[in-house]
Amino acid sequence: MNGIAPLREKLISLEQNEMNQYQQLSTHYDAKYKVGWFYMNGSPRPCFTPTLLTELSDYLAGVKRDMATSHDEKYDYLVVASKVEGVFNLGGDLDLFTQLIEKKDRQALLGYAMHCIDILYDNMHHFGSDLTTISLIQGDALGGGFEASLSSNIIIAEKGAKMGLPEVLFNLFPGMGAYSLLSRKVGARKAEEMILSGKLYSAEEMYALGAVDILAEKGEGELEVYRYIKKAQKSPNTYRAMSRVKDICNPVSYEELSAIAEVWADAALKLTSRDLKMMTRLVSRQSSKQSLKSA
Repeated sequence: MNGIAPLREKLISLEQNEMNQYQQLSTHYDAKYKVGWFYMNGSPRPCFTPTLLTELSDYLAGVKRDMATSHDEKYDYLVVASKVEGVFNLGGDLDLFTQLIEKKDRQALLGYAMHCIDILYDNMHHFGSDLTTISLIQGDALGGGFEASLSSNIIIAEKGAKMGLPEVLFNLFPGMGAYSLLSRKVGARKAEEMILSGKLYSAEEMYALGAVDILAEKGEGELEVYRYIKKAQKSPNTYRAMSRVKDICNPVSYEELSAIAEVWADAALKLTSRDLKMMTRLVSRQSSKQSLKSA
């Protein structure tokens, strides 16, 4: 692949020319391979802001409409990635969480969680079609960012990227699918250990554990996506059948996810002032990531 211009720059250039209707989401459609690319760019921090969640819902609803109304399915793959250098996504909007917890607003907390789950559940179930969803991790995927990546059918991560569930640092747990999805990949005991430790893992470690499906060299994530697509195109019937088999063997129901979200909302309201101070410190760290990106 030496001598080929970085594919990320090419894709971002194309998407800038095509679709600019979103503030925190950039999209591009590759008609040759029937791939929908969407790049997250949460602001003022690279996390799941309400704006980013709304824009994700809008874009993905359009994908579902296209798949339902097109005679020749428009999408074979959906790839979620990030426009923020060194960051996939840092998870939930901790600044918003702090405000809602201080107000004791359980309804709003649960509403945020359910919005995340709606997106996650659709992504996990291929948006009701035969398409394959892919998470491309090229930087830190923490908390809800890692949860979101786990909902994709395939996870491709570049070497050196960091992943983990640090919610234990502020006395909470990842309540939007982490245990349900991670335990099916690495086993219940290891998933619980990862959640309770708050430890960050490298992409190489996650690949060894089975949480990451494909390990890419640094800077070659997009190329690895197309390597996977070309490989799958050689035996499309086998790949689609195996996708259905995995769904059957590892079912995750909407009821399971929503029940856990209820537990999360209740647990969030029990956080102490000390816990909220730690959450605020982490907000500052998230903001510093955005400042470095903007510099």
